[in-house]
Amino acid sequence: MSSKSNHTQLNTLRWLTYMMFLMFAMTSDAVGVIIPTLISEYQLSMTQASAFHYAPMILIAFSGLCLGFLADKIGRKLTVLIGLILFSSACFLFALGETFTMFLMLLCVIGLAIGLFKTGALALLGDISDGAQEHTQTMNKVEGFFAIGAIIGPAIVSYLLIQGVSWTYLYVLAGGLCLVLSIVTLSTDFPKFNTANAQNNAGLSHTAAMLKNKYALGFSLAIALYVATEVAIYVWMPTLLQDYQGDLTWLATYALTIFFILRAIGRFMAVWLLAKYRWQSVMLTLSFAIFVCYFLTYLYGVNAAIYTLPLSGLFMSMIYPTLNSKGISCFDKAQHGSVAGVMLFFTALSAALAPLLMGMVSDYFGHVSYGFILATGFAFLLFAAMLYNWLKDPARLPLSKNAKLQRV
Repeated sequence: MSSKSNHTQLNTLRWLTYMMFLMFAMTSDAVGVIIPTLISEYQLSMTQASAFHYAPMILIAFSGLCLGFLADKIGRKLTVLIGLILFSSACFLFALGETFTMFLMLLCVIGLAIGLFKTGALALLGDISDGAQEHTQTMNKVEGFFAIGAIIGPAIVSYLLIQGVSWTYLYVLAGGLCLVLSIVTLSTDFPKFNTANAQNNAGLSHTAAMLKNKYALGFSLAIALYVATEVAIYVWMPTLLQDYQGDLTWLATYALTIFFILRAIGRFMAVWLLAKYRWQSVMLTLSFAIFVCYFLTYLYGVNAAIYTLPLSGLFMSMIYPTLNSKGISCFDKAQHGSVAGVMLFFTALSAALAPLLMGMVSDYFGHVSYGFILATGFAFLLFAAMLYNWLKDPARLPLSKNAKLQRV
C-alpha cells in the first residue's frame, strides 16, 4: 500500500472513531433533557425515570467487562461492526416504541452495543497511533468530538420538544448516522490484526486477570473517581442551581450548556497542552483546579456554584481521555481490547452509581447541596491520586517499554 493511500486510510479510521463517539454522546448526554418529559408522559417517580440514565450505563459496564476481549479475539473491525449494527437497530425501533418499558429495553441494547463498538474503537486507536504521545493526543481529539455530541444531542431534543415532535426522533437520527458509519466500517480496511497472538491472550479469564493488574486497576480507579466528579455536574447541577435567587438567572439557566462547551474547548486545547508539558504535571494541575471549583461551591453555596461548576468543565476536559490513553498504552496492542473493556466497566459503573449515591445522600439530609459535599470528596480523592502519580510516576516503566516496542 502506498504512503498516500495508507495516510488516507488512517484518516478515514480516525474520522470513523470521532463520529462514533459523537453519535454515542448525542444519545447518552441528552437523557437529562428527556427525563422530565418521561416523568410527565408516564407519571413516573424520579427514581423510576432515572433508570433512563443508569440502565444503559450498567449494560455498558457489563459489555465492557465481559465482551471487551472480543476486540482482541475476533478483531477490531468485526467488533465495531457488530456494535454499530446493534446500536442502529435499537435506535430505529424507538420510532415504534410506545411504553416506558420498551424504551428502557432498547436503551439496554444500546448500552450493550456501545460497550462493543467503544472497546473496539479504543483498541483501534492504539493500532493507528505511533507511540503513547500520539495516542494521548488522538484520544483527546476523540473525546473532543464526544463533547460536541454532548452539546448537539440535548439541543436536538430541546428543539424537537419546542416543535411538538417526539424526543424519540433523536434516536432515529442517531440510528441513521450509525447506519452510515456501519457502511464506512464495512468498506474500510483496518490495520492488519495478529489474531494468533491475540486469541491466545483474549477471553474472560484474561479479562479477570486484568482486574488484578496494578496498572489496569490503578488507572481504572482513577478514571472512576474522575467520572464520579464529572457526572455530578450534568446530573445534579441543574437541580442545585434551582435555588439561585440572584441577578444572573440566565447564567444559572445555561450553566450546563456552558459546562459542555468549555469541556469541548478544553479537549481540543489538550492536544496543544499535552505536547508542551508533561502529562503528569497537567493532570495534577487540572485535578487541583477541579477540587478548588468544588471546594468553593462547598464554602459559598449556590452563589459560587453558578460560576465554579460550569468553569470546572474546562479543567475536566483533558483528564478522562489522558488517563484512558495512558492506561491502555501500558499494555501490548494485543491486549488493548481487554484493558479498554476493563476501564469502560469502571467508567460506566461509576457513571451509574455516583449520581445514585449523591441522590441518596441528598434525600437523607434533605437537600441536593449535601450530595455535592460527597462530590467534593470525589474531587479531592482524584487530586490525591494525581498527586501520587506526579510524585511517584508509577506507570513510567510500562509506558516507556511499550513506546520503545512501537518504535522498533
